[in-house]
Amino acid sequence: MEFDLSFAVSILPDLLRGAVVTFEATIAGFAVSLLGGLLLAVGRRSRLSRACTAYIEFMRNTPLLVQLYFIFYVLPLAGLTLGAMATGILALGLNYSAYIAEVYRAGIDGVPRGQWEACRSLGFSRWDSWTRIVLPQAIPPTVPVLGNYVIGMFKDTPLLATITIPEMFNAAMQVAGSTYRYNEPYTLVALIFLAMSYPASLLVRRLEGRFARR
Repeated sequence: MEFDLSFAVSILPDLLRGAVVTFEATIAGFAVSLLGGLLLAVGRRSRLSRACTAYIEFMRNTPLLVQLYFIFYVLPLAGLTLGAMATGILALGLNYSAYIAEVYRAGIDGVPRGQWEACRSLGFSRWDSWTRIVLPQAIPPTVPVLGNYVIGMFKDTPLLATITIPEMFNAAMQVAGSTYRYNEPYTLVALIFLAMSYPASLLVRRLEGRFARR
């Protein structure tokens, strides 16, 4: 169980390249989830309410790993084939959109009912009511919670190693498999995750304090 510092330094570039892929997958997946969650939240207040609710419940009650395998291994049998990175981003986005939809829903429910009534009395269209009145009030208070979800998504990216995406955990597995040294690569991965997640959690905490004061 000795930790060889020189070996750790030698493999660090490989892990950092994997960290870049991890970061890219997180940002892209979170962008998909923000859009998907917003569509689901709005859809729950439309004729598509039951379909949106069913989707949210399904995604929230099945494991992300199973969803990832389904998109990567099962959908090609139906003729829909995606690359590994596209699959990972899509799976992360679709899974987290179900959770983020609930965050948006809470924000929308927090908008006073009088705002909706004012939109109707002023003759605003449904589109203008949502985009100009409701969402500008509903989304800002949800920012700290959304920050927690992006951190959670970042920590879920090691699952992408199961479909051969060369992210950070995959890079550590390759090093461990080729050298039979496990202490250094997995310790470094944990430290890199901590170094990237902890500042983000501090930022989210500051945002929570700022919105609480408001």
